[in-house]
Amino acid sequence: MQLVNKFRDMNKKMEAYNYVLSIVGWDSGTEAPRKSFRRRAEMLGIVSRELFTLQVSKEYQSVVEELYSNIDTFDDSFQREVRKANKELKKIINIPEDEFVEYQELLQLSQQVWEDAKENNNYEAFKNNLEKIIEFNKKFALYYAPKRNPYDTLLDDYEEGMSTIEYDEFFNYLRKELVPFVKKVLEEKNNEYDKFINDSYDPKKQEEFCNYLINVFKFDTDKGLMKKSVHPFTWNTSPEDVRFTTRYLENYVFSSIFAAIHELGHATYEQQVSTDFDGTLLTGGTSMGVHESQSRFYENTVGRSLAFWETHLKKFKELFPEQTKNIEPIDMFKAVNKVEASLVRVEADELTYPMHIMLRYDIERKLMNGDVSVDDLPQLWNDLMDEYLGVRPNSDSDGVLQDVHWSAGLMGYFPTYALGSAYSAQLYFTMINDLDLDQIITDNKMEIINEWLKNKIHKYGSSKTPKELLVEVTGEEFNPKYYVKYLIEKYSKIYF
Repeated sequence: MQLVNKFRDMNKKMEAYNYVLSIVGWDSGTEAPRKSFRRRAEMLGIVSRELFTLQVSKEYQSVVEELYSNIDTFDDSFQREVRKANKELKKIINIPEDEFVEYQELLQLSQQVWEDAKENNNYEAFKNNLEKIIEFNKKFALYYAPKRNPYDTLLDDYEEGMSTIEYDEFFNYLRKELVPFVKKVLEEKNNEYDKFINDSYDPKKQEEFCNYLINVFKFDTDKGLMKKSVHPFTWNTSPEDVRFTTRYLENYVFSSIFAAIHELGHATYEQQVSTDFDGTLLTGGTSMGVHESQSRFYENTVGRSLAFWETHLKKFKELFPEQTKNIEPIDMFKAVNKVEASLVRVEADELTYPMHIMLRYDIERKLMNGDVSVDDLPQLWNDLMDEYLGVRPNSDSDGVLQDVHWSAGLMGYFPTYALGSAYSAQLYFTMINDLDLDQIITDNKMEIINEWLKNKIHKYGSSKTPKELLVEVTGEEFNPKYYVKYLIEKYSKIYF
């Protein structure tokens, strides 16, 4: 018991350092002055060095190794925690301290460099930072597993148990079973609601509608809040402090609505993790794929349903009477589910969305395998967009610079977006056996859906692996057929 207490105390101290880094990260992504980043990178380099020293200390190594050698004597929950600690220790222990700190400083600076490059359509300004981030990720992955493909190591960081083998099978299945249907839908006439979608919508009123959505989804504002950012994201340190952002585009109102609902899915997951896991390594969602299953479920299955707009169009029309005077719930349903070959992932419709993820997966594999260089990326990006969706970016801001993930060092994260969407569909077909989803949405009783998800998924935090959770909830291992079935059934009704 003394050893367990020592393990807890040491992790609590590391958690405090991570809290500092995290809260500054929230500030960086929301309201930090533009010229503050150089100084904060310097200060955070000091904090990162202190954290690194704790993480690789001989004392901590000794504690984890002793716990791991006696792992069979502990209950399942603590065994899971010790395995996580051992895995994380093995990842970091061989990284030189100076490299770790240099990388943390690089990430702090790269956020602002990326934002400026995107705003000015200047890929060259970001290219060197990106090249360094890629090389650090390769090196760190090889320090941990010298004989393994570094991209496989990175993929496992975000979705435990996943590698290029599993992702190749998944994406090849989508190419075979879904892509022909996507192309068929894209051939249909699709401009009936263009004026309505791209009309001018006051950002202040958009914000008012997003605040209304917070209440609709029963998000606890005593434990969280919403702000705006360049790229929507969710942030948390515990179930009592969960924050998210959205963004407001005057000529595309759906951006703020569905970014907000998407992030509310992430945020609700984190708010509903059991506080029994506070102070342990098991708090927080179990993986990015499972996290995305929640955000995509809230955004698409709920937010883009006819039942949702039959209930909430009234409020939208109150805020935007001129733009919506001839709009009925069925019109809104068709508008929010409009399928088109778009350039920007976060604005993509539900059906073409996985094409965007396949593009990024293909590029990341090539980058990590050394098959392409950062100099090749703008051209490669544009060529793949043309191949997958038949459109070509006119600028790098709408192309290779559009996402924040690479500037944050999140190599291997992107595939979880498509995987999470597929998880979501598999969970949906299980949920409708228990709940009358449309009636619940029509009755504005989101707490019933929240409670189902809490009891099946959220409350467990990361005490279960993604694969364990999926089998326990749905009764079978991951099966992408549900994703294809869901999309074809939904969009066949809309388009054919």
